[in-house]
Amino acid sequence: MGIEIKVVNQKEEARQFSRFGNALYADNPYYVPDMENDIMNKIARNNDSEGETIPFLAFRGDQVVGRILGIINHKANRKWNTKVVRFGFLDFIDDEEVSRALIAAVERWGKAHGMETIQGPMGLTDFDKEGMLLTDYDRLGSMSTLYNAPYYPQHLEKMGLHKQVDWVQIRVNVPDEVPDRIARVASIVEQRFKVHIHVMTTFEILTGWGKRVFQLLNEAYAPLFGFSAIEGKEMNAFIRTYLPIVDKRMVPVIVDEANEIVGVAVTIGSLSRALQKTKGKLFPLGWWHLLKSLKLKNEEGIDMLLIGVRPDMQGIGINSLFFNHLIPIYKKKHFKWAETGPQLEDNHKELSQWKDLNPEYIKRRRCYTKEIL
Repeated sequence: MGIEIKVVNQKEEARQFSRFGNALYADNPYYVPDMENDIMNKIARNNDSEGETIPFLAFRGDQVVGRILGIINHKANRKWNTKVVRFGFLDFIDDEEVSRALIAAVERWGKAHGMETIQGPMGLTDFDKEGMLLTDYDRLGSMSTLYNAPYYPQHLEKMGLHKQVDWVQIRVNVPDEVPDRIARVASIVEQRFKVHIHVMTTFEILTGWGKRVFQLLNEAYAPLFGFSAIEGKEMNAFIRTYLPIVDKRMVPVIVDEANEIVGVAVTIGSLSRALQKTKGKLFPLGWWHLLKSLKLKNEEGIDMLLIGVRPDMQGIGINSLFFNHLIPIYKKKHFKWAETGPQLEDNHKELSQWKDLNPEYIKRRRCYTKEIL
């Protein structure tokens, strides 16, 4: 039976799209489910001057066998002077007919909109999940990263897609004490540049500091590959939904004499096991597993989601203040390890900051690309 590709238009089709990945990996102990409501919201975005999306499902008869989201990020294309259509939420059974049909659907849609290149997995913003997993399929995933089976990159490469950039993730064991060099550099930087750690309150986050955090992250990440700022509704939703409920000590900002934010670290206790228990559903009990993990700390690791430093303050040891502040907190809360999100393999400034913590480089990821014919 042949493969039929359908644009998601009906609510039931949107549910099928949101559930497919979780169903495909239901028996995989390393996969961390996406919340199905979050996916429903992402594929229901309004198309505007900033970006357009289109979700596709692949059917064999009545059975869903794959999904993909086509994305045109107009803001990123203007910034980088490109004509790129991105793809995200790519999942499929191990069948080349399915994967080819999904990629072809995005190519056709992109070409019809004047795009010349396809690229992915990427998101509409730089804070969406990106990068196809190439290694370490037997390591537990995280809430902020993609997981895929080993056959995915094989399928893409057979279609002529090739490497555009790679990311790696870094895992470190939480030391018993702050390493001497980190403590020493933190003290020097604090005194020389008149900066210090500030722990935000919920009131501060909701009355301006939350937006200032994202403005700083947008500025810090601006030069990075494919970057597209998070603003407007998405930024406000993140501020209202997530920042107020995390342990504020683990989301420190660095401020200068004028009380301007020059750096921020967003870290939380890993939610991987809690998310697995939810099976992608917030109700009836999914919210309880997440809240319990956030409040009671029942996992061993830390997800270091985001670290950003204002461009004019990079390269002077600012990050040592984060480590000097966070390590004692992690130790007190009995966390054993910390893992970063994907970091570009050629971002040497970012990668070098971990050298005093005996880093392990894991979970290589890739953005694939090819010209649309």
